[in-house]
Amino acid sequence: MKTHITREEALELLRKYNQEPFHLEHGITVGKTLRWFAEDLSYGDEADFWEIAGLLHDVDFEKYPEEHCKKAPELLAEVDAEPELVHAVCSHGYGLCSDVKPEHEMEKVLFAADELTGIVFAAAKMRPSKSCRDMELSSLKKKFKDKRFAAGCSRDVIRQGAENLGWELDTLLQKTLTALQTYEEEIRKEMEKSA
Repeated sequence: MKTHITREEALELLRKYNQEPFHLEHGITVGKTLRWFAEDLSYGDEADFWEIAGLLHDVDFEKYPEEHCKKAPELLAEVDAEPELVHAVCSHGYGLCSDVKPEHEMEKVLFAADELTGIVFAAAKMRPSKSCRDMELSSLKKKFKDKRFAAGCSRDVIRQGAENLGWELDTLLQKTLTALQTYEEEIRKEMEKSA
């Protein structure tokens, strides 16, 4: 899968409809996480597509929360997004606010890792280092099991996501943690630049 949309164009569209730093950071984070997964799962030649799908997955969420995943196709049309990209973006809300099912491996990764990145970053903010780079899987698992911690991040969706991929939950947790450890600094710098 390829896209003609550049990362700059995708960011511009994301910023047009998302002003809150939290939503921008989440989009950038999920984009980088998907880029890491593309390389890890031998889809390196599709890494740009994976990242842009992650970057734009919540494009409609801030302005149109009631129409999440339903308004997205209209917004993505502004950059002439490919049908594959529209499908990927809409599929991450499957069973929650969308009936578009994740089919491609990338869509399944997006569905699984989206909420999980929130737990990892929330856990990182509580560490003395304020970073996930020194976080162990065991520490992430403890936070995952505590339902009150980052309560807005659905554990059921994450478990379902691991299952859709045919992975153990620990595999998903470890891979997502590694992805964020790899890109944390880059994400932080990008957020500072756009502040």
